[in-house]
Amino acid sequence: MKVLSQNTAFGGMQGVFAHDSEACACEMTFAVFVPPQAIQERRPVLWYLSGLTCTHANVMEKGEYRRLAAELGLIIVCPDTSPRGNDVPDEITNWQMGKGAGFYVDATEMPWATHFRMYSYVTEELPALIGEHFRIDTERQGIFGHSMGGHGAMTIALKNPQRFRSCSAFAPIVAPSSADWSRGAFEKYLGPDEARWRAHDACALVEDGARFPEFLIDQGKADSFLETGLKPWLFEKAVEGTGIGLTLRLHERYDHSYYFISTFMNDHLRWHAERLG
Repeated sequence: MKVLSQNTAFGGMQGVFAHDSEACACEMTFAVFVPPQAIQERRPVLWYLSGLTCTHANVMEKGEYRRLAAELGLIIVCPDTSPRGNDVPDEITNWQMGKGAGFYVDATEMPWATHFRMYSYVTEELPALIGEHFRIDTERQGIFGHSMGGHGAMTIALKNPQRFRSCSAFAPIVAPSSADWSRGAFEKYLGPDEARWRAHDACALVEDGARFPEFLIDQGKADSFLETGLKPWLFEKAVEGTGIGLTLRLHERYDHSYYFISTFMNDHLRWHAERLG
């Protein structure tokens, strides 16, 4: 693991690191905020998954999470959204595919299958690396994210309820199998058989029997992607009668940007902290 930068913030440490990833067959970069309490004891860890076109840096620079994370004693891990490098395939003119658009799936179709294994990276390889180098309490883990990262957080939680105690999302893609800005990527990554997409679709996972205790979703009503890409009401319908708790909050005038995310970041951190103990 290479240290790219380390800065003191609110008594803790904001670091950026890189390592050679076996899952993605390239060098991967990620950010970790370590609160001051983690100097002496293991602390809960909260995974943040970013959205389309983003890297680890977007939430690190715009998310405004460090002050409260330091107060609550939360370790925040922010992976990249896709593999990177000259050897990694890409569609330069398509921001919904390739670099910056890993969708947190393990691609099965070439040329994507060699590098685009973000599900394995986020759920297996990176947690092992974080556990080796940081004082995390593996029994107290939560996950959240934005947009494509909200999709990733919700599907990963539904598929790994024994690992995560909490899950929340900002403007998530709750039904990527039908959303206009994810269907193309799913077909290229996973193939034309839409039945295989269901394992990476929060609504479909719930319909197929996956369960998680509860979710918190914040959504801006002025989000330009609300009607065609996000559709949170589909998840609200999917969880009816399942026993899954859902707090869905719709906010007037807020859009899809980090101005929206930073406004409600503290609510999410406190929500996770209550459930992580």
